[in-house]
Amino acid sequence: MTRAINTTALAAALLAAATLSACGKPGDERAEGQKNEPTNIVQDAAGAATGLATGAVGAVNAEAFVRDAAIGGMYEIESSKLALQRSKNADIKKAAQTIIADHTAADGKLKALVSSGKAPGPLPTEMDERRKGMLDNLRGASDADFDDRYLDQQTMAHHEAMTAFNGYAQTGDNADLKAFAAEVAPKLKVHADLVTGLDRGTKADDEAGAKK
Repeated sequence: MTRAINTTALAAALLAAATLSACGKPGDERAEGQKNEPTNIVQDAAGAATGLATGAVGAVNAEAFVRDAAIGGMYEIESSKLALQRSKNADIKKAAQTIIADHTAADGKLKALVSSGKAPGPLPTEMDERRKGMLDNLRGASDADFDDRYLDQQTMAHHEAMTAFNGYAQTGDNADLKAFAAEVAPKLKVHADLVTGLDRGTKADDEAGAKK
């Protein structure tokens, strides 16, 4: 799947492709998961555009940054736990373990900042509807498509997070949060490079999750 930065255009293209695909096949020839797959991909891509905008807001506002960093961490951990359960690819499982460990550590540091009064709270206790939808789309992916869906979501989510963390590290209005953002941002870059490299290296898009 092309990694275009213009996710709105990507969503439009995917929607058009999904519509053409649906018109070419009778409804009873497709399993329910197959019918939902194009729509779910479009939802993820459209959500990425919203996420980049949210990340830009969080880059300059302490309250927004804390909220989105916490929710993003929840999503990264939960989605990567799914990857540990469902992926058959050892490299993807290893990447998921790294993501879980790094985001768990970052979440702990963010909680400490909030609890000590150095960062604004309270922290959210659950994900927003967009991230819940992304997890639902990941859970609904077929076994053959799971790896591709996971890597695609991780690529989009980490670009969003990098926008927020790098931006806040440079222009944020809270010195302790700026230091936190500057510490975490390089790890997000490592994650982004890792999942992008896996997606290209395993050819998940072309082989639809087949064993490599």
